[in-house]
Amino acid sequence: MNKEKRDCCAVLSCFACRWILCVCVCVSLIVPQPPTITHQSPKDYIVDPRENIVIHCEAKGKPHPSFSWTRNGMHLDIDKDPKVLMKPHSGTLVMDIGGGERAEAYEGVYQCSAHNELGTAVSNSIIIRQSRSPLWSKERISPIIAQKGQSLILHCRPPAGLPPPIIFWMDNNFQRLPQSRRVSQALNGDLYFSNVQPEDSRSDYICYARFPHTQTIQQKQPISVRVVFVSDKPTEERAPVFMVPSESVSSKMVLRGEVLEMECVADGLPTPAVSWVKHNGEIPSGRASFLNFNKTLRITDVSEVDAGEYRCIAKNRHGSAQHTIRVTVNAAPYWISAPRNLVLAPKEMGIITCRAAGHPKPSIRWLVNGLPIEDAPEDPSRSVEGDTLIFSEVQTGSSAVYQCNASNQYGYLLSNAFVNVLAEPPRVLTLPNIVYQVIMNKPALLECVTFGSPVPTITWFKDSRSSMLEGNAYVFHENGTLEIHMSHPSNSGKYTCVARNSLGLSENHVYLEVKEPTRILRPPEYRVVQRNRDVVFECKAKHDPSLVPTMTWLKDDRELPDDERFRVDSDSLTITDVTESDAGRYTCIMNTTLDQDSASAQLTVVGECLCATPMPTDLELTDQEARSIQLTWIPGDEHNSPIKKFLIQYEDALHQSGVWHNLTEVPGTKTTAHLKLSPYVHYSFRVLALNEVGFSRPSMPSRQYRTSPAAPDENPTEVKGHGTEHNNLVITWKPLTPLQANGPGLQYKVMWRQQDMEKDWTSVSVANVSKFVVSGTPTFVPYEVSVQAVNDYGPGPKPSAVIGYSGEDFPSAAPGDVRVLVLNSTLAEVRWSPVSPESVRGRLQGYKVQISSRHVTFLTFIKNISLVPSAPSFFKVSTFDLDSLMLEWGPPYERNGRLTGYTFKYQTGLLEELDLPSNQSSFTLHNLPHSTRYKFYISARTQRGAGPTLTEEAVTVLDRALSVTPAFGNISSSVSEDGALISWEYWGPEKHLYVEYIIDNSDQDWQKEKVNGSQFHVLKGLKKGLAYKVRVVARGHDDRAVHHSEELLVKVPAMVSPQVDIATQGWFIGLMSAIALLILILLIICFIKRNKGGKYPVKEKEDAHGDPEIQPMKEDDITFGEYSDEDHKPLKGSRTPSSGTVKRDGSDDSLVDYGDSGDTEFNEDGSFIGQYSGRSDRDARHDSSKPLSPVNAMNSFV
Repeated sequence: MNKEKRDCCAVLSCFACRWILCVCVCVSLIVPQPPTITHQSPKDYIVDPRENIVIHCEAKGKPHPSFSWTRNGMHLDIDKDPKVLMKPHSGTLVMDIGGGERAEAYEGVYQCSAHNELGTAVSNSIIIRQSRSPLWSKERISPIIAQKGQSLILHCRPPAGLPPPIIFWMDNNFQRLPQSRRVSQALNGDLYFSNVQPEDSRSDYICYARFPHTQTIQQKQPISVRVVFVSDKPTEERAPVFMVPSESVSSKMVLRGEVLEMECVADGLPTPAVSWVKHNGEIPSGRASFLNFNKTLRITDVSEVDAGEYRCIAKNRHGSAQHTIRVTVNAAPYWISAPRNLVLAPKEMGIITCRAAGHPKPSIRWLVNGLPIEDAPEDPSRSVEGDTLIFSEVQTGSSAVYQCNASNQYGYLLSNAFVNVLAEPPRVLTLPNIVYQVIMNKPALLECVTFGSPVPTITWFKDSRSSMLEGNAYVFHENGTLEIHMSHPSNSGKYTCVARNSLGLSENHVYLEVKEPTRILRPPEYRVVQRNRDVVFECKAKHDPSLVPTMTWLKDDRELPDDERFRVDSDSLTITDVTESDAGRYTCIMNTTLDQDSASAQLTVVGECLCATPMPTDLELTDQEARSIQLTWIPGDEHNSPIKKFLIQYEDALHQSGVWHNLTEVPGTKTTAHLKLSPYVHYSFRVLALNEVGFSRPSMPSRQYRTSPAAPDENPTEVKGHGTEHNNLVITWKPLTPLQANGPGLQYKVMWRQQDMEKDWTSVSVANVSKFVVSGTPTFVPYEVSVQAVNDYGPGPKPSAVIGYSGEDFPSAAPGDVRVLVLNSTLAEVRWSPVSPESVRGRLQGYKVQISSRHVTFLTFIKNISLVPSAPSFFKVSTFDLDSLMLEWGPPYERNGRLTGYTFKYQTGLLEELDLPSNQSSFTLHNLPHSTRYKFYISARTQRGAGPTLTEEAVTVLDRALSVTPAFGNISSSVSEDGALISWEYWGPEKHLYVEYIIDNSDQDWQKEKVNGSQFHVLKGLKKGLAYKVRVVARGHDDRAVHHSEELLVKVPAMVSPQVDIATQGWFIGLMSAIALLILILLIICFIKRNKGGKYPVKEKEDAHGDPEIQPMKEDDITFGEYSDEDHKPLKGSRTPSSGTVKRDGSDDSLVDYGDSGDTEFNEDGSFIGQYSGRSDRDARHDSSKPLSPVNAMNSFV
């Protein structure tokens, strides 16, 4: 900001402070202003003699003030001393002492005055003193000899400096001497020994004094201490005695706001411990500290409550000593209300107050333009009343600067305040045509900063100057700002502020734009993902179309890692190849220039194997009571997925054998549950575990536990009484379930009596029914009706009575005094006297009027005009937008008069009510939070009142299509003999869940079963060997699907036939016998043919056809017929030798050779080993006509 702007803002800040809120707006505005001191040096100013002396004095005013100084009460002529300069456009003095001048020559009391044509302002009296760091006086210090155990004081006595020096003790090596509870430095710098020990002997106890202003350190001569031990005079222990303070009682005075330091140093052997207490009070814990090994008590920011008696206590095992310090707190003057500048118009009045406190109470002295007010020129508009200046009927030219001086013996306060008498027309200082943007339902502040004298009055207008803004919707601040508590779109537009005073008016235009809030409609959701998989967090938001949004993602409230695996899209975050380090809390933030919204979700990373949920085992029942029992179990291995909860189910073998019901759930950290039971139930229990994968298979059932019968705990519900004939009363109720019966022999005791007519009840007991008809009743009279449950063990609780009416009959009398008044040719008025209530004999519905003329007779029905309208003909709720709901209804079928409107109510928590006109049939609610259930009520209204109410429920959803991912997760299935167990997780608000299923690849309709409030369901009756598609659907109050899960394919295993051992079947034994006989016959035939055929010419056959392994055989080449010399084909299954060569010289191989039992061996599969290699000449010459054994023949065919 340049100087002109600074001066401008400086001027305007003074005027703006006349009102509550101070706003500085720089415009081209020049207004006369008396001087004001803006910066000055401290009252007590200690200067460094090595540097120039600078005494600050800055002031502002219009015209800019001139400056003058006094020294020691006398005018300081700056021109006479060339070493003293005043900065341009400033009152700051600079005293150049670099040329050998001594700083002490300029010591004194200085005061600055700033004056212009409107007055004079003065600074505080500034005392200039030169800092001093004198040398230590030379002295000769004799060595100190002390006996062990005695107390000792080493005096420092530093030279007096300005400011006082800082004292510390060191040795010759500039190392601080160690201090302890026994040896410590006092506040005056002396070193105290409560008792000396041999280790205290040394010759370099040196006291140092550091002077902070000059940054110099002075050193005292070293002190030598030698501790001796007199063997014939042992050291005697002694009780504590105070070394400082020496007397038993001392006093101390401290000023308010300063630091109070008190110390107690004691001698004694062993070393005493020091503690502190306050008499009749407590030491302030927040401001007090104990220093110097508890020997010093320091209290900062002292106030009057710190006055009183403090006691220090020194103790050792030989006794104690006490010292009392009486503290008094005085106070230099301090402001209660400092005087403030005053701007007045001619003829106005005003006051300047100057209130200060202190102890003793300060005296108030007024000055005007730096002179005592009693010596100033008389001003008839001014009067003094103690600490207040009163101005009345001020005149132009009465401007001046007034000084208030509050002083007592401990100091003074001096403050300037000017009175500026101005006559100025209003001026609006706020820049024109500013556009304010605000979020809907947030407060809006429209500024109108003005200046004028007299002070202008501010009025606001919207869009036009036709009407002034007023009412509770607006707040008008004293500084002109207009505040709108809750901004709505209707508040958008042009606003005009008008400033008026007696000298004129000024106006300014600003604009307000109300924007829609930024809201996250679909926040990210909790995710559990396996390592090395991908995960997607969605974050869909809605914002005002005119604002530019920015989506930001954070991980654990920090920026996302700089990793290409993290991909941010417009409404999602994708993390690929997830690792354990990616686990944490992810936050999406949607920012605009005006607002933001954020939402977070947790990411959990698990191992690559998410195994099936473990099944609990070892169920045990303990602590058996009549109505309770304790169930314990052992959970299975978690397999990288902790168990979230356990579901406990029960089976009632007495009433519903084979059906399992949910009983309770317990957290996954527990393995014990205390179960509440009902009488007359044969309980068996089982437990299912749930983790991220889903529900486990049910555990094995526990042993059966049977509870004893008891009387019923409750009575039937929904008890009603109504008539179906003119002389009967039908009593109906909802019967108890077997579980509610509590015992055998359940009956219902039905009781009734005529209201206000009969004292005694008539009763009857019935069983296995839910209604009873009372005959012979009077027509349409009220009855008190109740039904009580009773079993073999007693009755249930006393039932409450309901009111029902017996049947109606035809009215017994017709209306009388029928009169007709013809109004014109087409209109006639019919009047009659109403019938008596007793003759109606039922609920009066209306009157039937029969009108006959010469040519026609017709009837009309006149409804009872005293009735209210019926309910609207229909009422439905539909999704209009992402965050809106549309409600539609139809007029009532029976209006019963002229409709005056509809009463519409809706609620999520608080009930909201709206009155809608009678011609309206739809209504839309906007800006609703997502996934929120609403309940709606609507009724028609006439002058007689509101009719029956229709209700509907609806839930705001993100999309019109069914939501798949957000509501359901972790759906799984397991098939057992009991059926298919379907488990899932559901996070939506809907209460009505259904499991729907259909045979895969069929065109049948989906079948559905309702879920009883749990997150699993068993499908029974599925056909064996078929596959089913299964899904879980959440439906709204109108049975429309709101969410559904992914479809799951469930395969039901086919029924397995009983296993039969085929080897024991007769037909199989016969077949095998026939095959064996056939093979034996074939072998015999082959044997005979072989003996007839002679040797096989193997060599010739091989020469003609080559290696049989190289030329594969055909299947049809293998025959079991005659092996002739013309058909020399190798046997199937024969092998080439392991050497891979065939011996051809003189080879006469035949089946006889292979059957020889000499050196020939067989493999397990019947093949030959070494059939061509290793044969002796005897083998080669062996007669091939030798018979082949049956075993070898079989092997040759394998």
